[in-house]
Amino acid sequence: MPLALRAYQYSLLAYRRTWRGSLTTTFLYPVLYLAAIGVGLGHLIDHGSRQAVEGVPYIWFLAPGLLAGTAMQIGTNESTFPVMAGIKWLKTYFAMLATPLEVTDVLYGHLLWIVTRVALASGVFLAVMTAFHTVPSAWAAAAFPAAVLTGAAFAAPVMAFSATQETDQSFIMLFRFVIVPLFLFSGTFFPVTQLPGWLQVVARCTPLYQGVSLCRALVLGRLEGWYDLGHAGYLVLMLVAGVLAARATYRRRLVQ
Repeated sequence: MPLALRAYQYSLLAYRRTWRGSLTTTFLYPVLYLAAIGVGLGHLIDHGSRQAVEGVPYIWFLAPGLLAGTAMQIGTNESTFPVMAGIKWLKTYFAMLATPLEVTDVLYGHLLWIVTRVALASGVFLAVMTAFHTVPSAWAAAAFPAAVLTGAAFAAPVMAFSATQETDQSFIMLFRFVIVPLFLFSGTFFPVTQLPGWLQVVARCTPLYQGVSLCRALVLGRLEGWYDLGHAGYLVLMLVAGVLAARATYRRRLVQ
């Protein structure tokens, strides 16, 4: 881990020069999402009832789903094009390997940086949620590590995938046919019970549904014991499997 921290330090130093470019996704998107969809659309949905969606105002239902969805998006963003840059465009991975760092140090350092980015964005999102009065339970503090786990669970397998690619065209397909549909149909914006029966089964098996359900249960204080532990366990297994896969693909790609 000490050597992996050297790789992590590189990402920190690079971010000091580029952090302004992330202000929109980190700070502005939460405000716009909650204001436009949560308040604007939510006013129409809640018309005539303040318990319109699963017994709570729509913005209460929406906010934790967006928290998990944002963590997924940032985790995926940081594990696609930056990985390609490290391997092909800037070749920073190979520069690191010219030092005493090993392949696993490069992998763990980058993954730790992705977790840091997800944590930063999730913390800001929770702060915005608090400002919008959408945090009715003290358990909401535990939604922070739940969101970080969600982002990491996506980042690790996507890093493994990215290390096998020769061009960035596959990333466009990944976002268009995997990430966006997950964001729309995994319970973020509406209960999955509104989907047709067979699609409900598919939605409940997706990783984002696990993150959304876990974050929503914590924010709303609706914990269900083993059921919520099952969501967390799913994400942990996905993270571990992704790390093991990434170790293999990184070694195959970077060891000449």
